[in-house]
Amino acid sequence: MSRGNGAIASLWQVSDGGTQVLMDAFYAALNNGYSKAEALQRAQQALITSDETVLEGDRGNATIEIIDSRTGQPLTQSPDLAHPYYWAPFILIGNGL
Repeated sequence: MSRGNGAIASLWQVSDGGTQVLMDAFYAALNNGYSKAEALQRAQQALITSDETVLEGDRGNATIEIIDSRTGQPLTQSPDLAHPYYWAPFILIGNGL
């Protein structure tokens, strides 16, 4: 089955560093078996809660460490990424499968 096409877009200008952290989390969730829509949601939750375990999925519990490219620190040490500025502007357009 094809996973379909989709694009992630931002609704306003975003932080490069915050976007990198969100995209790393998105692809970690996607690689763990979540649909695109679920992966985006879980990536946003990871930034909000600073808990990358929400990215683990059906393909096992691989160790996931998302690094904040601004600070070089793991996501768990970057509580400022919980601010909506870093995660709220992103939407999925198209097929979220």
